Amino acid sequence: MCYGMLKIKKINKSYHKNKKEIEILKNVSYNFETSNLYCIMGNSGSGKTTLMEIMGLLLPYDSGDIVINNIDIKNANENAKASIRNKEIGFIFQSYYLNPYMNAYENVMLPTFLNKKMAKNERIENAYKLLKMVGLENREKHFPKELSGGEQQRVAIARALANNPHIILADEPTGALDSKNAENIMKILKEIAKDKRCVIIVTHDDRVRKYADKILLLENCQLKEVSK
Repeated sequence: MCYGMLKIKKINKSYHKNKKEIEILKNVSYNFETSNLYCIMGNSGSGKTTLMEIMGLLLPYDSGDIVINNIDIKNANENAKASIRNKEIGFIFQSYYLNPYMNAYENVMLPTFLNKKMAKNERIENAYKLLKMVGLENREKHFPKELSGGEQQRVAIARALANNPHIILADEPTGALDSKNAENIMKILKEIAKDKRCVIIVTHDDRVRKYADKILLLENCQLKEVSK
């Protein structure tokens, strides 16, 4: 099995608005490989977030196929998709989506509550280890409101890694950050990709380009690889 691989094959997606069909994705295909950091760029409204949500099994699509770690998603039911999301995919969002009533290590632990193979002490140890990895070993018991934007995003990254997924999907992870914090986040994501994972970033932030192994452009409903 080749871990960290995500294949999309001829994905089509349209929306209907005011009795009109609006095409978002047309026959979009690409193979995402392990140990690479991919950057998907495009103008606002080009469909980047739609594509990410489809790849993350959060949004249905009209036709096509998705294969995650050699698992064909086409015939998977909702329970199977939820299991794959929990085990194989970690999500990072621009808005962090941290629970304001939980401190940092509790937020990182949150995805592991569905992991029946992980005991409580393992969850705690894992959360502390991940927070140390992102440079927050002294902020474990701080609540989101007590953390800066860059620190909150690092907690979100640690949370995305809680179940040791092979694929990381990040939607505008640097969009709300200043240059210094954006650079710190990208260095962390680059190191994560090197650790035999597949990191896919959806963004319009040009600061991300220099960290990418591959740059893809989503334009006119099509996805194509472009030079750095």
